[in-house]
Amino acid sequence: MPSQSQNKKRGFTDDELNLEEIQITITGRKTGKAITLPVWFIANQKEGKLFLLPMHGTSSVWFKNLVKKPDIQISLGEKHISVQANPTNDIDRVREVTEEFRQKYGTDQVRRYYDNLNVVVEIRY
Repeated sequence: MPSQSQNKKRGFTDDELNLEEIQITITGRKTGKAITLPVWFIANQKEGKLFLLPMHGTSSVWFKNLVKKPDIQISLGEKHISVQANPTNDIDRVREVTEEFRQKYGTDQVRRYYDNLNVVVEIRY
C-alpha cells in the first residue's frame, strides 16, 4: 500500500491522517471571533472520525467555546473542511481514545500535557 493512498470516501491521504496535529478554528463564545489553534488528534478510518482530547478536559477554553458553537473548521494538511464537533464524556470512549493518544504520542507526553481526561471530541470527517 503506498504511503499516499487516498481515503476515497473522505479525501484524506494516509499521510494527512498520520500528521502530529491539526488546526481547528472555533468561534469564541463571548467574542464571536474565529480562533485557530493546533491540537493533537487521532484518526479512526473505519469510523470516519477524528478524535480530540482537550488538554484540560471540560475546563479547556477551546472546549467551552466548542460546546457553545459546535460548528468548526479543521485543517488537515492542505485540506480545510467545515464539520460539527460532538463532545462525549462516555468513560469507555474517553479511555479508548486516551490509550490511542498514548500509543501515538507516548505515555509521558500525554501525562505531561493532559491533566483532566474527562471528555473526547468526535469529528466525523
